[in-house]
Amino acid sequence: MNWDDLQYFLAVARDGQILGAANRLGVSQAKVNRRISALETALDCKLYERSTRGCILTDDGRALMERAINIESETLRIPSVLRDRDSDVSGTIRIGAPDGFGVSFLAPRLHLLRAQFPELSVQLVPVPRVFSLSQREADIAVTIGRPQKGRLRVRKLTDYSLGLFATRDYLATHGTPQKVQDLEQHCLVSYVDDLIFTPELDYTSQIYPQWQSDIEVSSAQGQFQVISSGAGIGVLHDFMACHDPNLIQVLPDITLLRSYWTVWHESMKNSRRVTEVARFLDQIVRNDGAHFTR
Repeated sequence: MNWDDLQYFLAVARDGQILGAANRLGVSQAKVNRRISALETALDCKLYERSTRGCILTDDGRALMERAINIESETLRIPSVLRDRDSDVSGTIRIGAPDGFGVSFLAPRLHLLRAQFPELSVQLVPVPRVFSLSQREADIAVTIGRPQKGRLRVRKLTDYSLGLFATRDYLATHGTPQKVQDLEQHCLVSYVDDLIFTPELDYTSQIYPQWQSDIEVSSAQGQFQVISSGAGIGVLHDFMACHDPNLIQVLPDITLLRSYWTVWHESMKNSRRVTEVARFLDQIVRNDGAHFTR
């Protein structure tokens, strides 16, 4: 077996298409096809089901992918194993995070990480989704709730609270709800139901089962912009809302509590970049911990 063929195999597995993998690798589609066929011949098994919609891993393909990722991770670690890294944190680190935490809290503090490690290049991916650490979509991630599956290293970052908010002008015009049933008389803002990627984000059913949204936005930052513009009432993170003096908490007895967790794949357990970024996240959250809960 040619070990280089594993790179082609992983590229197709991650992209789901021969053409996309070829573009990513900068080679022809025919070459990718040849290398995958050679790998299947060498292993005497079929790795993909090919169709006009793309390539789907077979059971053998999924088994190989797990091992190929481990091989890739160990290969990438070779330079750091061979060099003394005690005083050198360099290279690129990709941090995945939900957009509320990633944009509102982490992004303004990334300069502090670079000040500690000037040779480190930082990629922040603050999007509302679940990151596949095994497929290297991120080196380290902040998740909402504790992951239950996968070969992961996990530690709790912080609890955070959320509540209902609206602007002063909105409440002056439409009135302030006195009880949860009064929400039916207001414009309500929340997530797009069928795009909620974790049950932890299903706030509205916990607050009021009869909640009917008038405006739905599939990100925390988008909802913040809608609510802070005076469009209606919605659930916001306290650490985001506390910085806007125009926002007023509605029905303050209603408080939701969630948790952020720091997560990285077990194959990165010896990566000093990951270790230092995890420590940095702990540090900045600890320094500003008062903002996260009330």
